Amino acid sequence: MSDLVATVQSIQCHDGVNIVTFALGEQTLTMVSLELDEVVSIGSDCLLSVNASSVAIGKNLRGMLSYSNQLSAKVVAIEKGKLLARILLDISENRVESMITVASTERLGLEVGDQVTALIKSTVLSVSKVLA
Repeated sequence: MSDLVATVQSIQCHDGVNIVTFALGEQTLTMVSLELDEVVSIGSDCLLSVNASSVAIGKNLRGMLSYSNQLSAKVVAIEKGKLLARILLDISENRVESMITVASTERLGLEVGDQVTALIKSTVLSVSKVLA
């Protein structure tokens, strides 16, 4: 599980569905939620959580994707196991872990220092804590 510190920029609500936009440094994150704590409000700093298996990595992407969260990231560490690789990313001074297959790591030619795109579905983000 990785945590990101982000600030609520906007909240849209309709029919029990909430779309929350966060500022993450110079980047933007979007979260879709069916439940939203009342203390989450515009300007709130929040700790967002995401599972490593929910963070995909793209390299040299071109074209359109449905992912709302396409974040510029830098690879800071790679730990390869027999089947899976743990990739540690720096995203706007937040450390985020991605768990992908070793085959994907090799196919992408991932190396420490690479600039990549972290892809996170808006439905897998959650607010674990409101900081202020």
